[in-house]
Amino acid sequence: MSRVLSLKLRDEILREAEEIVNESPRSRNAYFNEAIHFYNKLCKRKLLKQAIAKESALVAEDSMEVLETFEQLEDELSE
Repeated sequence: MSRVLSLKLRDEILREAEEIVNESPRSRNAYFNEAIHFYNKLCKRKLLKQAIAKESALVAEDSMEVLETFEQLEDELSE
């Protein structure tokens, strides 16, 4: 499904996009759809990166305790 969207672009952005579209076999509509799709993926990755960093910070102390426990067990087994 597609929807009609009205948006305002800065002149320089539209001019640059028009130059690219004129050198490309795809339509302006296809170009903007592809560009927005790419930007959405980029934003989702940034949000995921932030979420992973936050979650990692929350469990960092516990992870270090588990690592120390494993190292102690390893030392005991090698004796």
